[in-house]
Amino acid sequence: MKKQKLELTWIGKERRPQLEPRILLEDPEKSYHAEHRVTEGDIFDNRLIHGDNLLALKALEQEFSGKVKCVFIDPPYNTGSAFAYYEDGLEHSVWLGLMRDRLELIKRLLSDDGSLWITIDDNEGHYLKVLCDEVFGRANFVSTVIWQKKYAPKSDSKYFSTSHDFVLVIAKDLTKFNLGRLPKTEKQTGRYTNRDNDPRGPWKASDVLRNEARDYAIFPVTLPSGREVYPPAGTSWRYTKEKFAELIADNRIWFGVDGDARPAYKRFLSEVTDTIPSTTIWGYDEVGHNDESKKEMRALFGEKLFDTPKPERLLERILMLSTKPGDLVLDSFAGSGTTGAVAHKMGRRWIMVELGEHCHTHIIPRLKKAIDGEDKGGISESVGWKGGGGFRYYRLAPSLIVNDRWGNAVINPDYNAAMLAEALAKLEGFTYAPSETQWWQHGHSSERDFIYVTTQNLSAEQLQAMSGEVGADQSLLVCCAAFRGVTADKAAERWPNLTLKKIPKMVLARCEWGHDDYSLNVANLPMAEVEKTESATTANSNKKTKGKRAATVNAGQGGLFGENE
Repeated sequence: MKKQKLELTWIGKERRPQLEPRILLEDPEKSYHAEHRVTEGDIFDNRLIHGDNLLALKALEQEFSGKVKCVFIDPPYNTGSAFAYYEDGLEHSVWLGLMRDRLELIKRLLSDDGSLWITIDDNEGHYLKVLCDEVFGRANFVSTVIWQKKYAPKSDSKYFSTSHDFVLVIAKDLTKFNLGRLPKTEKQTGRYTNRDNDPRGPWKASDVLRNEARDYAIFPVTLPSGREVYPPAGTSWRYTKEKFAELIADNRIWFGVDGDARPAYKRFLSEVTDTIPSTTIWGYDEVGHNDESKKEMRALFGEKLFDTPKPERLLERILMLSTKPGDLVLDSFAGSGTTGAVAHKMGRRWIMVELGEHCHTHIIPRLKKAIDGEDKGGISESVGWKGGGGFRYYRLAPSLIVNDRWGNAVINPDYNAAMLAEALAKLEGFTYAPSETQWWQHGHSSERDFIYVTTQNLSAEQLQAMSGEVGADQSLLVCCAAFRGVTADKAAERWPNLTLKKIPKMVLARCEWGHDDYSLNVANLPMAEVEKTESATTANSNKKTKGKRAATVNAGQGGLFGENE
């Protein structure tokens, strides 16, 4: 029987936003770097992006596809607090559509051996897991980690006092994903002692019995005290008689302080790995809790900014398991900037995206403190953080296409020549890289394929000269306002190394121009019907209205605001 593929369905699932791949504009005044290197491993090219995170993910797609080793996101948990006046179905559908659109972009940004880590709770956690199965493939689901976010019960809880959140872990390709291991704690290594002053160092006694009876491994062992012992009924020794004698001669068998205890194997600390695999339950004593992270926030900002910030130790654990120094980490729900701060202290490269104004009032000051070595909290002491490195601040460029006062679609007058060339290069799949020697090379898609952008009207003579400079063994996409003296068909015959496209006609049907905010704006959502006593006619009318409402709610335009961190 053919296996049926299960998928989530929701209102508006079939609708997807036609995202404009915006360019990113650096603001050097907001970028920040240490005045000198602290270590050779200092990283300066991190990125902080201010803007809508769905548009920002799209903006990063061309340059960073397949390059991000770890994505951590702490999305809104959809607890209902932002949707008090709306139907559960609409609320749930909007949230799923928003997450789907972001997950698809995240998947493209991840490297083949990369992974996605998402904090979530019971409200949407199980739906989100199925949604991730749909986007990434069920076979690439790694595990669900339980993070103990609270250390004491909440006495006014109506039902259970919630003590944990989930951390969903998804691989881009499970066959290429390698999960890191954790260093052993002092508690774990403390089990090793050296009761007989063995020169090989601390050891731990382990069993020498096998839970099955094998005739060749059932024989008496004479203890130093002179007493003989056999393995208990139904068991046998792990070793042959000859191997046992070798181990005794090598002082590998422990018979107790008085030499009269049942034999045990001495496993030396120096011979075992110094790491262990992570479990799926992370206690607050290991990775911190909400109150710890709130204290971190107060130490940095002197105020409470977020209700559920994530402690630095939690992010340290995630990055320790999923990355190595120098790997690229992305957080598109930056919140208070914990991911970037922890990644920075751990020697990882990072990209963060945040739409809220706290990007300027909290994230930038926090990162500056870390770079200057003034941030002594969080994991700073445990990783020996002394400062260094830096980041570059970017904002999303405005929409390329706007309407003029007569309603005509035109190039945004805020775009200068360089911005226009970069934007069209990105839209056409070229890497923007203006040549210092060839005026007509604004970007390239290969070693021999280039793009040139101008707002001029080009004559046949200009095109002829350009074709000659390009040469027969190269090709050039020419984006111009218009060309004179030749039709498009004739131009293709006359100059086979040139492809001519008119601005802005060439891109008008590509995207949703002028759409700057794909986060949920509650005020723009339709009100749900709340009347319970309505006539049949009104009820039927409302059903139609609701259907229209549901159809107009773009699954990629609803609500991800008020980040949890």
